[in-house]
Amino acid sequence: MSAGIHLVTEIPGPKSREIVTRREAATPKGASKLTQIAVASANGALVTDVDGNRLIDLAGGIGVLAVGHTPPPVVAALQRQAADLVHMCAIVASYEPYVAVAEALNRITPGDFSKKTVLMNTGAEAVETAVNICRSATGRQGIVVFDGAYHGRTNLTMAMTSKFNLFKKGFGPFAPEVYRFPFPNAYRRPDGMTADEFVAWHAGNLDHCFTAIVDPSHVAAVVVEPVQGEAGFVPAPHAWLRRLRELCDQHGIVLVADEIQSGFGRTGTLFAIEHSGVVPDLVTTAKSLAAGMPLSAVTGRAEIMDAPHPGGLGGTYSGNPLACVAALAAIEQISDPGFLARAVVIGERLRSRLDAIQRRHPDLVGDVRGVGPMLVMEMVRDRTSKEPWMEAASAITAETVRNGVITIRAGLYSNCVRFLPPLTISDELLDEALDVLDAAVDTVAAETVPA
Repeated sequence: MSAGIHLVTEIPGPKSREIVTRREAATPKGASKLTQIAVASANGALVTDVDGNRLIDLAGGIGVLAVGHTPPPVVAALQRQAADLVHMCAIVASYEPYVAVAEALNRITPGDFSKKTVLMNTGAEAVETAVNICRSATGRQGIVVFDGAYHGRTNLTMAMTSKFNLFKKGFGPFAPEVYRFPFPNAYRRPDGMTADEFVAWHAGNLDHCFTAIVDPSHVAAVVVEPVQGEAGFVPAPHAWLRRLRELCDQHGIVLVADEIQSGFGRTGTLFAIEHSGVVPDLVTTAKSLAAGMPLSAVTGRAEIMDAPHPGGLGGTYSGNPLACVAALAAIEQISDPGFLARAVVIGERLRSRLDAIQRRHPDLVGDVRGVGPMLVMEMVRDRTSKEPWMEAASAITAETVRNGVITIRAGLYSNCVRFLPPLTISDELLDEALDVLDAAVDTVAAETVPA
């Protein structure tokens, strides 16, 4: 038997199909799903469905499972905490785990200055809270975001999000005072322009945007993902980020790093923005922060964080005790230098295999990009036109799932296959999963690319 994958039925199996049918009858079509699997249990990088099939997970709960499924320290912390205190509400009273998480985030987020943290439930809540804090601190209303950005599904964060058809269609009107600037996606640069020239042009164009799109005196915050998530893992160029920092300093604008998907070891450092050397004023976190429990945070300069009036921040479930103890266990594991070093190795091993697939199928795999173990393959109809090919990405993810490996799509055009494996995955399991991916791309290429 193989080290990880163990298939006893077709996928999806009969019990999965039954549960998915019940889900479709009981829930609205808008609450869609990327696979037809119904899961019974999971551990590490392995998922067991209700039919007894065992699959390798390369989706990682869309970036939530840096420490893997059901990690023992997190499970033990949850079990202990559940016996003592499940809920209190941090608005009503204080409890030690809430304070300890805030202290930990103040300690580990970038920046050698005094920090404070407020805890929320979801990534979108963290982003919206960060915007409120920035507006309160600056007395300004404008928020700058970027092409390709994803910041959440609340009305304000949908206004900040770029991908219209999937996330915004039919849901307007959206919140005002959101101004969108171009983002330097080097893969889609003009013909004849080098990547360095393209980044330099975008860095210079920021000055133009602060005249043509919005005056900097009106802007409370610039909110940027150091690696864009839903856009297809597009890294923000370091020189461009440095110019953003300079302009924010020049004009009294708060620089907010949205690290909800890219943080907590996902790129081989605790926070993706560390690769650039740029220090943001505020950082938003969620996803892998609490190993699967609903918890998010805004951490930043104490004088900015203190701007809102007492009672202006918080929520009934924000900083729930169970989520907090899960976060403390996850933070301890992820911040260990050995864990981060292993994440780098996983990223190198994964990129090596994806690069080999691209060399074999250069007219199908247009680009392999990302940072560390946060990577995508972008599927195109041919290497010259770079026309996005969503159907190819969908076919590849369907083929891998049929053969025991969970992969999902991403990208502004939904034409990327994204990889967010648990950072506890072994070399053996990763190689086994990538063998399945190799075969899936070969299959799809044979069916779709002319000889």
